[in-house]
Amino acid sequence: MVSTAYLAVLAILFFFQAHFLFPAPQDRMQPRPGFEAVTLTTSDGLQLVAHWRAADAGSPTAVWFHGNGGSLAGSAYETRVLAARGYGLLLVSYRGYGGNPGDPSEDGFYRDGRSAMAFLAAQNVPLSRTIIAAHSIGSGTAVQMASEHPPAALILVAPFTSLPDAVSEALPIFPVNYLVRDKFANAQKLPDLSVPILILQGTADDVVPFHLGEQLAAANAGARFVAFDGAGHDLSVWQEAQDEQAAWLAGLGL
Repeated sequence: MVSTAYLAVLAILFFFQAHFLFPAPQDRMQPRPGFEAVTLTTSDGLQLVAHWRAADAGSPTAVWFHGNGGSLAGSAYETRVLAARGYGLLLVSYRGYGGNPGDPSEDGFYRDGRSAMAFLAAQNVPLSRTIIAAHSIGSGTAVQMASEHPPAALILVAPFTSLPDAVSEALPIFPVNYLVRDKFANAQKLPDLSVPILILQGTADDVVPFHLGEQLAAANAGARFVAFDGAGHDLSVWQEAQDEQAAWLAGLGL
């Protein structure tokens, strides 16, 4: 009886994992004041809506990849300090999110990320003035994009070492490494990055446990790790976390 139930849950997790891993909101968000809606074209022909604001004269530009339950409206709130300080911002919404076509997946997110980087290149934003930043599952796309398009800086808020590592924390009795198809293997990629890296993690995060952020930071000797006592997985909206990002970037001359 118990083994039958276990196998049934195992089958549900395997065949319907995308539903659990990518609970994509479908509301089409209007751009916040100062932003405009733009279209990103992926290599497999999808047209994705993103929100864009050009940088003030002399300021860098950040591309922001939101978490698995995120939205463009949420992204604007997560980056409000950077916007107030004149940074350019490209807020990315993935395939299958916010009314965009396509189905979410690791490979699909990487295609979406590449379309964002291509958009910035078309706006004549050089990598030397580009910041790649992300929250939670967006860290997977951010790390991959940083490995393909080395930016001036990489910021990861509440990231994980890998998606299976994060899922196994919630489902320790299941063979998650074999179940989860999308890996987002951040810890394997981070040692090869030679760009400035800032990692922020909350000590009370019940989605991506604190120690996974610590482990990820340890994968790159040059990474700066900042803990926020009592913060949960919503760390990206904390004023203190956004102020930390802005201060760190200013210290880099960005």
